[in-house]
Amino acid sequence: MDRLFVGGEWVESSGTDTIAVVSPVSEEKIATVPSGTVADVDRAVTAARQAFDHGRWPRTPVDKRVAVLERFRDLYEKNRDVIAELITEEMGCPIALSRTIQATTPRMILEAYLQVALEYPFDELRRGTAGDALVTHEPVGVVAAVIPWNVPQSVAMQKVVPALLAGCTLVLKPAPETPLDAYLMAELLQQAGVPDGVVNVVPADREASEYLVGHPGVDKVTFTGSTAAGRRIAARCGNDLRRVTLELGGKSAAVFLDDVDLDSAVESLRLGSLRNSGQVCSLKTRLVVSRRREAELLERLTALLASMPVGDPFDEFTQIGPMAGARHRERVESYVASGREQGARVVVGGGRPAGIDRGWFVEPTVFADVTPDMRIAQEEVFGPVLSVLTYDDEDEAVAIANDSVYGLSGAVYTADVEHGLALARRIRTGTVEINGSSAGFTAPMGGFKSSGIGREAGREGLEAYMEIKSLGLPADYAEKLAAD
Repeated sequence: MDRLFVGGEWVESSGTDTIAVVSPVSEEKIATVPSGTVADVDRAVTAARQAFDHGRWPRTPVDKRVAVLERFRDLYEKNRDVIAELITEEMGCPIALSRTIQATTPRMILEAYLQVALEYPFDELRRGTAGDALVTHEPVGVVAAVIPWNVPQSVAMQKVVPALLAGCTLVLKPAPETPLDAYLMAELLQQAGVPDGVVNVVPADREASEYLVGHPGVDKVTFTGSTAAGRRIAARCGNDLRRVTLELGGKSAAVFLDDVDLDSAVESLRLGSLRNSGQVCSLKTRLVVSRRREAELLERLTALLASMPVGDPFDEFTQIGPMAGARHRERVESYVASGREQGARVVVGGGRPAGIDRGWFVEPTVFADVTPDMRIAQEEVFGPVLSVLTYDDEDEAVAIANDSVYGLSGAVYTADVEHGLALARRIRTGTVEINGSSAGFTAPMGGFKSSGIGREAGREGLEAYMEIKSLGLPADYAEKLAAD
């Protein structure tokens, strides 16, 4: 692909630099795309601005916008296998898993937003003794959506779909590692009937990306990625008073209470801690267990990892694929080395898989004897590396779970769900799963502390793309509205 998608057309970049898409398995280039320039960003923002200020999409009734996205949903489902294979090729997610988290989960996110939009009160009459008002929810404007490489379609859906349902226009900036699936999304949205200029796609390097999030023509920035990058974006947006949603890093804890059924709990970690080869920000990578049951947990974790084949992500049996990039593998390996240096004990893994001489693979690794101050217990590894920490009582367990600059997700495992809920309320994170139960896509998702600002999913995720306006009404007109 040698074009950018701007204004409903596939156009040439104003520059000559390209981004190489490299297979994490073969380490060979599989495609190139243009590296968007500052001028390309200007062109994309101008197209989105024109479509918002003068186009029909923001003024299209909500039910009509829903109908367009329902067509997009149907087209998306028809291309499910293509999407799964494309992302597996781009970033190495095992294909059996890619069909779910990379190609089915995005559709489920889309469907959840469609449900929310159909039920949402875009106009709401509020009456009071001091006056009556029609409270309206209007699109925030032009959105810059910056997405990561790990689950690119799921994250794109969390931004593109609510923005479109709200009536916004946008510029989508995919990660350099995974631009191809963003192009496919643009094609499907166009086929579904999204007007020209409403969605624009510009892969770009850091300079052009930072120019995008600070562009005066952008009304809102939504970003998913590292906390370090999120801080830079927040500072820029704060200076300009630009609306911003940030979904950032995590170092989530799973607390195992003594009454837990460890067999079922550990089995849930196959996805809860290790899906996508450990490259998901909400994974439970700190496993907090009482000293009384630590040995049992380690025994079951060892068996779990032995049951998860590492290898070619296009092999149907593979459960752990490569890291998405060479530098990322080096980063993960540096954390494994740090764990050893700081006194943690490697229970399983700790190196590179035997017999695999090509590709950016690391062994799934479990550390024991981990203390809360170690780097592997405090910093986001973003790979298949788990740390087991121990507690003497539940107060200490909660303290360990909360001993983090992050607050994205977490879990409590127990035979007593009511007690587990009480404990979950004490954990300072945006989501806590009880016995591995997902909160779904109609509940808000986001983080406390350094894990972000704002929420995605549910009505809160839709509201993030709206401005609220209050229209004062004469009493007789308000009475008429109330009667209708």
